[in-house]
Amino acid sequence: MTTKKTGHFEILSGYPADVVAISAIGYIDHDTYDETLIPALEAAIAREGKVKVLYLMGPEFKGFTAGAIFEDAKYGLTHLAEFAQVAVVSDIDWVRAAMKLVAPFLHNKLRLFSVAELEAAKEWITRYHPETDDFVPEVDAEKVAPPPDDLA
Repeated sequence: MTTKKTGHFEILSGYPADVVAISAIGYIDHDTYDETLIPALEAAIAREGKVKVLYLMGPEFKGFTAGAIFEDAKYGLTHLAEFAQVAVVSDIDWVRAAMKLVAPFLHNKLRLFSVAELEAAKEWITRYHPETDDFVPEVDAEKVAPPPDDLA
């Protein structure tokens, strides 16, 4: 008998109405996206037009299922225009590398923070206004993980 690895998103409070702040806890699967994250994003988009997302993957985060990765990519790519900015907070190397790969698709609206920089991420996501701020990209998309030896 196998035990299903489970997890959930915790919606973090204390943010402006245009910010969806979440913490991923445990193993995140497709159903977790459908039941928690997507409804939170849809409600904020309907209310605000564009949203800002603070996505925390701290020490309690254990990973994603393949279905969750697909759902995340599908939703993100089909709603790019509705994201004003995204702050990803994580110390996990593969998460940070993946964000560097998708950064060009977000038109410089993505910033990576370490878990120790959570307060800076909160400040950035709540203060930044894309219409008025001069924005300098914080993710160097040209410096991603080197190719495997067999592809070099």
